[in-house]
Amino acid sequence: MPLYLNKPTSPLIKKRIASLVAPLLVFSVSSAVAQQSDYIEPEQASGLHITASQTGKEFMLATANPLATQAGFDVLAKGGSAIDAMVSVQAVLGLVEPQSSGLGGGAFLVYYDAKNKKLTTYDGRETAPSNATPELFMENGEPLAFYDAVVGGRSVGTPGTVKLMYDTHQKYGKQPWESLLEPAITLAKEGFSVSPRLAGAIADDKERLSRYTDTQQYFFTPQGAPLPAGYLLKNPEYAETLSLLAAKGANAFYTGSLAESIAKRVQTAKGNPGVLSKEDLANYNIIERAPVCAPYLSYEVCGMGPPSSGALTVGQILSMTTSFDLKQWGPNHPNSWQVIGDATQLAFADRGLYMADSDFVTMPVGLLDTNYLAERARLITPGAPLSKAEPGQPTWKDKAVALAQDQAIELPSTSHFVIIDNKGNVVSMTTTIENGFGSRLMTNGFLLNNELTDFSFVPKADGKLVANRVEPNKRPRSSMSPTIVMKQGQPVLAIGSPGGSRIISYVSNALIRHLLWDEPLQDSLNNPHLINRFGTYDIEEGPSADQLATSLQEMGYKVNRRALNSGLHAIKITPDQLIGAADPRREGVVMGR
Repeated sequence: MPLYLNKPTSPLIKKRIASLVAPLLVFSVSSAVAQQSDYIEPEQASGLHITASQTGKEFMLATANPLATQAGFDVLAKGGSAIDAMVSVQAVLGLVEPQSSGLGGGAFLVYYDAKNKKLTTYDGRETAPSNATPELFMENGEPLAFYDAVVGGRSVGTPGTVKLMYDTHQKYGKQPWESLLEPAITLAKEGFSVSPRLAGAIADDKERLSRYTDTQQYFFTPQGAPLPAGYLLKNPEYAETLSLLAAKGANAFYTGSLAESIAKRVQTAKGNPGVLSKEDLANYNIIERAPVCAPYLSYEVCGMGPPSSGALTVGQILSMTTSFDLKQWGPNHPNSWQVIGDATQLAFADRGLYMADSDFVTMPVGLLDTNYLAERARLITPGAPLSKAEPGQPTWKDKAVALAQDQAIELPSTSHFVIIDNKGNVVSMTTTIENGFGSRLMTNGFLLNNELTDFSFVPKADGKLVANRVEPNKRPRSSMSPTIVMKQGQPVLAIGSPGGSRIISYVSNALIRHLLWDEPLQDSLNNPHLINRFGTYDIEEGPSADQLATSLQEMGYKVNRRALNSGLHAIKITPDQLIGAADPRREGVVMGR
């Protein structure tokens, strides 16, 4: 029997789970915006906001949507590998959570190969078109407004997700490729229930989603209203695309008629065309990279290196905090969060100046050097907020490069999932189309990314180049932080989150809570977020953080109380069991056996 995030003992929970994993039952409900044949009760479509962790012994996964979790569970239950399950999960997520990820986006995968006892990473990040210029997001000498750059073809990079799915399956898959796409094909043909989170995202973005006719027709009812929670949504074009990929593999996405339609959609986007070409798609490649690991307590915290800033920045934050007595202070003392917040500011100052796609720019080699980070930590004084966070001077392999601070805007979206199979293989994957609903361009049943807006809009300042500037075929810097924590050469925890540049803090703070303060895994995800990237302390709304917010404000910080919608998913690996946890702020579900 599958194990859920919370055991479905009550009739209400049983009813909700049944509706989430088998959503094709249609209820007769009157609605001003939907016909009886395309509507499911919002009560039946609501996400599970259950916060108890779950245990298992054979395998486990946690994803952002119950339908994706169910698809991955079915693969694992039949003896499939973690990579097999990843393919099914991603295909379903692209259908049921299109605002966050999909075939038109990119992803980072951190993978532990149990047979060979090897940790590695796969870079499926989008690339800038070969015809892109450093001034892509400049007009008349000024940077474009963010959404003027996002909506349309200008922001679309070469998608990497499909090739990541296919290439890693060719290496690590056990079950037939075509069978792994079948759950998403079936859901696309027969329909799935629009979740409350998707319905809310459509309503919030209705103006931009209405910019292009095909996107508007998909995300709105025939009467012109945003799709409500419970609407039975079908996507035959997505089913056709997946069927083509099932028959011909990733090559069908990057060449031929599908590649031509993607390039044409980008180049002819009304009002804001882009330069992505068929050749860009045909030339795209996944890159296997060595993981970036940072010591923390008795662990090695490992993740994606450049073009991600995730592992470097998480590693810097964790290292700097070890210079202070956070263990003694604990999670309810303002000094703990002052130190964490100041360490985060210092790490983000380095991130903004130095971190970018290292295949294109020279980076310092000493960003994780323990002596350098101990020196940076000495800038932090408990009880006295950091006045200003400036970049440090880490060691360079050769001559230091004069750089200007980055001016990229990275807004929350994205999705994260973790998978462990019955052989001990581990997937920690963060997947995205960047901003919610990406470029708002749709083709062949899926949305195209706006990943190029993760580059700095301004290529240089004060005569100095920005490391994260647009360049042809370059991969934009990311904050995605898929992480696997190692101890004595073995994986002990897989974790990650969506959330734009706040991802780094969501992950690092959860690691401090769980590994240092010994909070149970689920509690480390549930507890309030406190994040200080650039001087203002973002503190999650709610009474549980009221006292800390007051204390930090009295200490001298500007405090911003707000919703912080992380989507953390994590699995802990012990000698006896697997312990899974999903963030209650979204619709994630853990299943295992």
